[in-house]
Order: sequence, then C-alpha cells, then structure tokens
Amino acid sequence: MTAKAKRLPAIFLGHGSPMNTLESNRYTQAWQQLGESIPRPRAILAISAHWQTEGTAVTAMERPRTIHDFRGFPKTLFDVEYPAIGDPALAARVAELLVPTQVSLDQSWGLDHGTWSVLVHVYPKADVPVIQLSLDATQPASYHYEIGTRLAPLRDEGVLVLGSGNVVHNLRVINFSDPKTPYDWAERFNSRVRELLEKREHEPLTRYQEMGRDALLSVPTPEHFLPLLYILGMQQKKDEVTFPVDGIDLASISMLAVKVGG
Repeated sequence: MTAKAKRLPAIFLGHGSPMNTLESNRYTQAWQQLGESIPRPRAILAISAHWQTEGTAVTAMERPRTIHDFRGFPKTLFDVEYPAIGDPALAARVAELLVPTQVSLDQSWGLDHGTWSVLVHVYPKADVPVIQLSLDATQPASYHYEIGTRLAPLRDEGVLVLGSGNVVHNLRVINFSDPKTPYDWAERFNSRVRELLEKREHEPLTRYQEMGRDALLSVPTPEHFLPLLYILGMQQKKDEVTFPVDGIDLASISMLAVKVGG
C-alpha cells in the first residue's frame, strides 16, 4: 500500500425488497450516508445474492446491462436503469487473485437488482465502474469465505468490495399484516450474527447450518447469506466492525448492514 493509498472498507448491505430502490427510508438513507462518508473508490466489486452459477464468474464487459430480475412490481421499478460502466481490467485482476480457481470472464450477465438497488443510493450518479462476482452454488460456505480472503488486496487498490444479500431472508413467512414485528427466531439469529462479528468469530458463520433452528429458519437457502462471508474474509487484524443500520423488515428480512474497516 503506497503512502497515498487509503485502505477502503468492505461493506455488506441487507438490500431487502427491490422497492427500496425507489424509497427513502432509514435503510436507504444509511446507504446514501455510506457513499458520502467513505473514500471514493476507483471501482466497485459487487457480490450479489442474485447471481448464482456453477463455477465462479466475473462480469468483464465495458457496459453492463441493468437486469430487472423480479416480477410483480410497478413499472417504475422496471424503468430504473443504472448505467455504470464496467471494468474489464479489474475483472482480469479478480481472476488473477483467485488463481488457481478458474474464473470465467462473463460477457452476458450485467448488474442485477441486488447490486443496483443499493448503488442507486450509495452512488446515485452511477459514476463509479462496477463489476459483479458470481456465487458458485456448488460450493460450501467456507469456500465463499476463503474467496473473500484472497480478494482482500483489492481494498488497497482503490476497490470497494460490496456484498448484497440479507442475514435473515425467509420469503415464505413474510408477514404483510404486521411487517414491523419480527419473528423471535429472526431477531435472535440476527443478534447472534452481530455478536459473532463483534467478537471476530467467523468460523461459526461458515457453518451456519449448525447454529440451530433459528439459523435454519433465517437462512432456508444460502444465497442471501453468502455475500456476507466474502466481506468477513477481507477483515484485517486491526479492522473494526460497525453496523451502519439494522432492523428486520416484513418480519423475516434482516436489513443489517456491516462495515469492515474504514
């Protein structure tokens, strides 16, 4: 790290409903404040819950498309575009850091809503290049954590690594009639994750399936939890962990944000 360089934080955001794209609430306001408070990155590497692949891939096109990967929402949400440019050189650097893991340089995906629904608040001008790294759905949680450790040098290279998912994400039991009252199990698991992060105890989180019934209800499928592990893998010895915003929406969706370092 040169004298002029400043190590960037690594950030995980609970993105919640795609409608947060259009709303101003305490979550989106916290995301905006993050963008205003951290050093400006030269580029962003996003790890979204919504791009699962067999093997690992990274977007490598000059101009990634805005993907509207949802149904049943208002037309105004489908009209949203996030026209950030890509960064093929950064994609190649990601592949280099992950050797011997084979990384496909993808030309077809783009930016899905896990990425752009938060970035419209963090960098609303879409003036920072963005690439996405996929989640290899064939691998265990420990693999994703280890990939994060290997990508940690990017923090010293002006790259903001952004994970987007939800610590608690159970769509099957969303409670629209009482959205502000979380399920007990959701609240307990969310609090337990925070406690482990504060103690720098990462290993239990790479084995979250063994954390009991609360974990099984909170993480019925892994994709929204795994982006957090990439961010934890980047934590360095002196990095503090802070929580820019927290809360549980719709009774079963954690909006916890985690900032490592910075």
